[in-house]
Amino acid sequence: MIQPMLASLMDAPLDDPALIYEPKYDGIRAIAEIDAKRGVTLRSRLGNEKTHQFPEITSALQKWARKLKEPVVLDGEIVALDSKGEPTGFQQLQGRIHVASAAPSDNVAFIAFDVLVRGRSDLRDLPLVERRAILERLFGRTGSPLLRISAMERGDGRALYKEALDHGWEGLIAKRADSQYKSGKRTPDWRKLKIVHEQEFVIGGWTEPRQTRTCFGALLLGVYDENGNLIYVGHTGTGFNEKELARVMKLLKPRETKECPFRGRPKTNERAHWVRPELVAQIKFTEWTADGRLRHPVYLGLRDDKKPTEVRREEHLRVRSSGFRVRGSGVRGSNSEPGTKNQEPRTKNREPGTRNPEPGLDHLIDELNAIEGSRRDGVLTLPDGDRFTVTNLHKVFWPARKLTKGDLFRYYVRVAPFILPAVADRPLVMKRYPNGVTGKWFYQHRVEDVPAGVRTEVVSVAERRPQIIGGTLKTLLYTAQLAAISQDPWFSRVQHAQFADYVALDLDPSEGVPFARVLDVARWVHDELETLGALGVPKTSGASGLHVYVPLPAGTPYDAGLLFCQIVATVVAQKHPKVATVERSVRARGKRVYVDFMQNVLGKTLAAAYSARASDYAGVSTPLSWREIDEGLEREDFTIESVPGRLTKVGDLWGELRKSKGIDLARVTRYAERTGSGRLKGETS
Repeated sequence: MIQPMLASLMDAPLDDPALIYEPKYDGIRAIAEIDAKRGVTLRSRLGNEKTHQFPEITSALQKWARKLKEPVVLDGEIVALDSKGEPTGFQQLQGRIHVASAAPSDNVAFIAFDVLVRGRSDLRDLPLVERRAILERLFGRTGSPLLRISAMERGDGRALYKEALDHGWEGLIAKRADSQYKSGKRTPDWRKLKIVHEQEFVIGGWTEPRQTRTCFGALLLGVYDENGNLIYVGHTGTGFNEKELARVMKLLKPRETKECPFRGRPKTNERAHWVRPELVAQIKFTEWTADGRLRHPVYLGLRDDKKPTEVRREEHLRVRSSGFRVRGSGVRGSNSEPGTKNQEPRTKNREPGTRNPEPGLDHLIDELNAIEGSRRDGVLTLPDGDRFTVTNLHKVFWPARKLTKGDLFRYYVRVAPFILPAVADRPLVMKRYPNGVTGKWFYQHRVEDVPAGVRTEVVSVAERRPQIIGGTLKTLLYTAQLAAISQDPWFSRVQHAQFADYVALDLDPSEGVPFARVLDVARWVHDELETLGALGVPKTSGASGLHVYVPLPAGTPYDAGLLFCQIVATVVAQKHPKVATVERSVRARGKRVYVDFMQNVLGKTLAAAYSARASDYAGVSTPLSWREIDEGLEREDFTIESVPGRLTKVGDLWGELRKSKGIDLARVTRYAERTGSGRLKGETS
């Protein structure tokens, strides 16, 4: 079965020639496999078969399939229809979801928005605009009101947005016109622009009914946080009729338990009953309160196509009529040139989820767009009034993604509040790519002539020549101007250069080793760190691997940190020799993940948290939660295009590293003796 591609909950402009806009239908996502000989199969996002729950759609597709010369696979949405035959809310589908089969009716439809397979041809690698053209030729005239094709506007979604407001749609989907179909992945190539406040919540219990109310008074609702805790967000007792009260109660009762599933027992007006958190409800509400509660929540129905453990709080984004230009699509409108300026509104009170830069930085995006559009050199006005010259912003740095030097600048402006603390006071080593990631590169450790305001220091433990020191916006932009794509800081700060603040294990897969194996090794590293009582903060490398950082106590020499990492790496390799290795020879590693502890040497560097990378997919070295690693992820999900939106939702995960006092090194000695790794190669007695 083909898994559907998923959209990210991210901001996007409503007038961008690189985007295609479609309604966000409030129904059940369905992959339709259609073959005139073998019949029709409908499957939900999680693979649950819906063929017999919607027999009228199945029958209509089978009739249409007689016109086909070859099988096809379509992606679309099963929606309920109102009395006028227009798509309506998810609540109207409730009677269909929890039955094995249903009687046909004329109040549902299948709306197709993508074609994935035609005959023996897999179309998923084609650009969206080409797939859409094929879909329109195939599905444009089905002859059935139950089979439709989604509305679509290219380059300007403002009229569609107005229609969404007028008709109470859930929102819009903005898709890159050149996007390939990435099965099972949630990417910024497709973006959900939600208009109403509506999402899924996990049911953790119910309260006793009052007076004449039957079954229960209210459902107790929650979402999971990054640490796997179910957080209580409120209760709802509205949106039910007597039949639905009885149906939900029948599902709740067998799941009743004495243990409260929420982190912290919520206070309720009536006696609470707890349930195993296995049911998911669709809820609409007016807003989130300051203390993280739902205001005016209304029950819409239960969902069987959502895993409870995947339910998170969604930050509902404000849709703007204009915004930052989506770069790198490779699709230009007839009146568009690279760098076309779309102004972002400057607002002091930004809603959660918007990705304007911090106050004082938003104008830089406008200036960068204008300079790149002119294809000439230009001058940026920094928040402190300083001025900085930039050149060649239109030069393509990532050919595979069609991203430019200007995109690098815009990314660093957006994430400056996150990356600047990560590199503050640290000497930087520059790896420069003057002709982009496919051109020749070179290292630059030290500098001589730099603009005023770019911080340099003579580091006492290095050669007595100045080095660039990170931590200021102008320094960040200066290194980008020099085509130093990544920010590569020392593990120590200039104030105490001989003492490392943290150490890192670099998990580097050999060629051909899948990323899933890297995640396995990261989990094993985490197991050892937990045994030691040590904090480990993981992040993607932005290329092919992962980094796991461990904070050290103040005043720890580099040698001590190196030995600690050597011990942990050796234990992991000894326990899992078929997957992990500490062999430095590439030939000796074979098809394994190299657990590299040798980066923990004075003057060596790894890419900083939130640093862009010179990988072909424009990766970003992105801090992660261990929950994300446990559940699995794709390294290509974290790019200069997607990470700014992620940060508005998860915040600064790297901050945890800076707050820690570091590992108890006395425990490391006992650990080494217990694991038999007390005498390692190069260790003195």
